[in-house]
Amino acid sequence: MPKSVLVVDDAAFMRMMIRDILAREGYVIHEAVNGRDAVEKYAEVKPDIVTMDITMPEMSGIDALRAIRQYDPDARVLVVSAMGQQKMIVEALEYGAMDFLVKPFQPTKVLETVKKCLHAVPRS
Repeated sequence: MPKSVLVVDDAAFMRMMIRDILAREGYVIHEAVNGRDAVEKYAEVKPDIVTMDITMPEMSGIDALRAIRQYDPDARVLVVSAMGQQKMIVEALEYGAMDFLVKPFQPTKVLETVKKCLHAVPRS
């Protein structure tokens, strides 16, 4: 059965990039446009993994990560950040993110990191 991914980013272009990379490999893609939308969609679709932008309006990726992990302690969340956001990446990892990607990223790195997170034991 194909794995499902919730792609969360306020930038449509970034969602499209990640969606295209993963869809080509057979992943089923769901999208959310901000942290609040991500929390609602997570409960609705229960994806195998989430790619979560850190900096978004309405609700940050960090706050959405915390809400999702409170709802599901076994949630697999991979944070996506821009260069220079190391402090936020560390914070996300402390709240249970499994790994991170730094923009701009290469398609092979996205696939590698998603596969690694899907096979790792969730950080409960």
